[in-house]
Amino acid sequence: MYIRKAKEADMETILSIYARARDFQKSTGNPNQWKDGYPQRELLLEDLVQGCLYVCIQETQGVHEIAAVFAYFTGEDATYRVIRNGAWLNDDPYGTVHRIAASGIAKGTAAFCFDWAFAQCPNIRIDTHRDNVVMQNVLKKNGFIYCGEITTHDGTPRMAYQKSDIKDATGS
Repeated sequence: MYIRKAKEADMETILSIYARARDFQKSTGNPNQWKDGYPQRELLLEDLVQGCLYVCIQETQGVHEIAAVFAYFTGEDATYRVIRNGAWLNDDPYGTVHRIAASGIAKGTAAFCFDWAFAQCPNIRIDTHRDNVVMQNVLKKNGFIYCGEITTHDGTPRMAYQKSDIKDATGS
């Protein structure tokens, strides 16, 4: 597998991966995280133009297929400014992963994408819905630590996680 920036030609496949992810979320007890067709094409095209939409490619017998899609960027994420009932592991610069979804054609795509993001920046933040137990387990399995609760741009709460190799001010 390898990661590359998404291209406009990938958009139909990306949209189908997100549709599959919404169905999967509903079937696993998480019907409210990605409602009303989220993420919409317009948001994904904005991510594409800004250069922060990525795809994970699985190569099988010379055929390259999109195995996962996600947004990744560095710099402050406004939704992470305020955290309640906890604290971030550190306040150092960080990368953010949003909207990760897999096509189902390969196993381990989330771990591969998280490892790639962590290689870009050894301080990663991500959030998920309280009902998304599957993602919570994936995050824990991949070394993310639950830090508290944030509120998204639409006012809904999310569980906030961080993975970091950066030491805090106490040196731990």
